[in-house]
Amino acid sequence: MNMKKVFLSRLCLVLAVSLTLVGCKRSGGGSNTSRATGWDINSKDGGFQYNTKFKEQETAPGLVFVEGGTFTMGRVQDDVMHDWNNTPTQQHVQSFYMDETEVTNKMYLEYLDWIKRTYPPEEENFRAIYNGVLPDTLVWRNRLGYNEVMTENYLRHPGYGEYPVVGVSWIQAVEFANWRTDRVNELQLQENGYLKQGSELEATADANFSTDTYINSPTQTYGGNEDVLRGGKLKAQTNAAGEEINVYASRETGLISPKYRLPTEAEWEYAALGLSEVRSYNVYRGRKKYPWDGQYTRSGKRKIRGDQLANFKQGKGDYGGIAGWSDDGADITAQVKSYDPNDFGLYDMAGNVAEWVADVYRPIVDDEFNDFNYYRGNVYTKNVITEEGTVKVVTTDEIVFDTLPNGDVIARDLPGEIATQPVDENETYLRTNFDRSDNRNFRDGDVQSSRYYTDFDEEEGEASTDEFTRKMYNSPKHNIEVDSAGNFIREYDKSDRRTSLINDEVRVYKGGSWKDREYWLDPAQRRYYPQNMATDYIGFRCAMSRVGSKSKGNRKTKN
Repeated sequence: MNMKKVFLSRLCLVLAVSLTLVGCKRSGGGSNTSRATGWDINSKDGGFQYNTKFKEQETAPGLVFVEGGTFTMGRVQDDVMHDWNNTPTQQHVQSFYMDETEVTNKMYLEYLDWIKRTYPPEEENFRAIYNGVLPDTLVWRNRLGYNEVMTENYLRHPGYGEYPVVGVSWIQAVEFANWRTDRVNELQLQENGYLKQGSELEATADANFSTDTYINSPTQTYGGNEDVLRGGKLKAQTNAAGEEINVYASRETGLISPKYRLPTEAEWEYAALGLSEVRSYNVYRGRKKYPWDGQYTRSGKRKIRGDQLANFKQGKGDYGGIAGWSDDGADITAQVKSYDPNDFGLYDMAGNVAEWVADVYRPIVDDEFNDFNYYRGNVYTKNVITEEGTVKVVTTDEIVFDTLPNGDVIARDLPGEIATQPVDENETYLRTNFDRSDNRNFRDGDVQSSRYYTDFDEEEGEASTDEFTRKMYNSPKHNIEVDSAGNFIREYDKSDRRTSLINDEVRVYKGGSWKDREYWLDPAQRRYYPQNMATDYIGFRCAMSRVGSKSKGNRKTKN
């Protein structure tokens, strides 16, 4: 009798555990079961598809990981130039990725080759596209100097292949980053079977890959070429009605990489300081002078004692030092990785070339309004939607070209990309976090937030009582137009009432260059230059946002 009771109690216990396990499975006990509804995820019969095995973001080509944190942005030492445009502020940046070196000539030539093959400059409709991305090789010329060897060879000769590209405007750097995003994602989708292998070689003006187009309307990618879209290893599936449907990668797959972009000023300065290994109080409070430890530009290590740690101008008429010992190894730019990296693994964050960052320049960093991922330059846009309810993809007959103030002509959107427009009241109505599309001038020129402003007439630069623009920076207004015959009509602003060169089209560039003195090697230094112009001493590198955990390996969840 007792044995029977024991048996029955044990049987009930087993049944209870089994029912509990079944209940757990239905309520999310398995990775492919929804904890919200109990339904299966990634079922072969269709339904919700999601990458439940995703661990963390992979490091994209050319990048290194920079773990975010807090730091003192700006200087705490005296500003001998009396700019006072780098007042110390405490900022926090999220983790991100950054190119370990500046973008090189060889990397940029790959971009030029793709543009030339996809939009042949021999065709009149595409000529301006190729010309618009070409670096300005004439930046090397000097009225009293012989630099034609650089003008003719620096960009294309293999001897300069691993040297940082220069002569690139801020606008061109942004377009390179967009192109790079598309090429990396195209390769990723090929390797994972979503696209036909070698599809990049078949790209044409009417049929090429755009990341945004693929995400929002994959059937319009490659001009709707089914041979490419269905040419991957993942074959079409059949829905519940027995109809054949194609398989596309969405953001939920985790395969589509975030965009390459220019780093923000805060990100660049944080990365240049290389605070990952040095945690002293002075470093945290902003007293680290260079990307390396110490207060000097020469190495103190026994084997290389006295060697320069960066490529910069050492004095008047001295761009490298005396030949041999003490020479920094370069008279103009140097090959990337010629000097040791900082603690984040980033090369040439001081010297070689200065670098574009994303921000619009203002003398003051407004940390009172924001101290997290600070960035001035947001212009919010949205996709253009057609009457049929689909996104508008630009075709070769719809290319819009913009003429810049210096006469350069650039394509606003390339064929295959989604047409965009500024956000309007549909997106901003009753919002508290933003209320306009263009935020470049926010809290720095608008009447509501400015203690001092001037009412300038847009044409004459004089005060006006009716039609005027309220702004703090009264900069020149050059204008250029193209007449019906294709001739440029240039109108230079000759007004003597202009008080500044600062406007919404000037961008920050950071770091010293081969042409700068030691003073500019400090990562906190900041300067500005028109976004449509280029020089022989400004280059750039790309960054990418990190998604998911702050640290690699997600150390918080492992403990």
